Amino acid sequence: MKQIHLATTFSGIGAVEQAFKRLKIPHKIIFAGDICPFVKKSYFANYELDETHWHNDITEFNAKPYKDKIDILVGGSPCQAFSMVGKRKGLEDARGTLFYDFARVIKECKPKVFIYENVKGLLSHDSGKTWEIVQECFNKLGYKIYHQVLNAKDYGIPQNRERIFVVGFKDKKANFSFPKPIKLQSTMQDFLEDYTDSKYYLKEKGVKFVTKSKNRLKQYTQINGKVALCQRANQQFNWHGDFVFESAESLEADEFIFNVSEVEEKYYLSEKVKNYVLAGGTKTFKTSTKTDLEVARPLLQTMHKMHRAGVDNYVTHKGRIRKLTPRECLRLMGFADDFKIVVSDIQAYRQAGNSIVVNVLSEIIKEIDFKK
Repeated sequence: MKQIHLATTFSGIGAVEQAFKRLKIPHKIIFAGDICPFVKKSYFANYELDETHWHNDITEFNAKPYKDKIDILVGGSPCQAFSMVGKRKGLEDARGTLFYDFARVIKECKPKVFIYENVKGLLSHDSGKTWEIVQECFNKLGYKIYHQVLNAKDYGIPQNRERIFVVGFKDKKANFSFPKPIKLQSTMQDFLEDYTDSKYYLKEKGVKFVTKSKNRLKQYTQINGKVALCQRANQQFNWHGDFVFESAESLEADEFIFNVSEVEEKYYLSEKVKNYVLAGGTKTFKTSTKTDLEVARPLLQTMHKMHRAGVDNYVTHKGRIRKLTPRECLRLMGFADDFKIVVSDIQAYRQAGNSIVVNVLSEIIKEIDFKK
């Protein structure tokens, strides 16, 4: 196969670059760009590109020098409100938005194929008017377009991440079909690291938040899920997203944890009662507050009084809850472990959450005939 000339805008950490690498398709990066300096640092640590072909601000980027030199352009602008919705002027209606600049780059460099990615909500934004303008833009640029919402969990990654993908062809005779779903054969646990730093474990305040029933029911948090929730740029800093419960054979008495799957939080002891139960006791109650008995004490008719007095059968749940690590987040976006993390955890989490799932792009690329 001939070398494919690849270009990206809103490049992030290079999901499509990873896809071409995985598929072992010969390619050369012609241009790329992103407004975030931390993204730039990650990009240049992992890909080869002359810095003169990097743009920091797409609104100031001139793609005309690359006209007819691009085989495939990939990007996904932030979903913003359109300034002149309703007049159906295509590209003119999109003026003032970052989508306009993506469309303008297509107009200037005229790639043979483009892939545009965005959140599923683009279809329903402003009662569908935004999506009408997006389609009108691409059509007036002379491209034949196909679009479909794809979920990462249907393409080998255990993450419930739905995104709309638009594939456009300059050749109006081109035929294209989106890849068929693949049966998921892995779980989130298959993507976890064997050893993690202690800094990723939640303290008591975080544990209480992520284990609250209302947060789990609203899918703000999930613990030990088989399919991860959709990753977001800030999920690890507001205690939203996926967490891992790790059991432990032996912990100090103070290192208690909630049973995250079966017991409601209201059944857990307050700090005051917990300290009483775990204390050595007095002569009178020397053995009355032991925890984790193999054989429970007889249930008394006056149990409600005994419970209030702090004398009862008690169970501890030994283990800890932790966040996903940056490497695990990258794995759940389809990035191989040879991807170099050269930024702080804060930036690494953001970059993973803002990326496109590599596996989905890989399957789309397989369906594109670059020989024509």
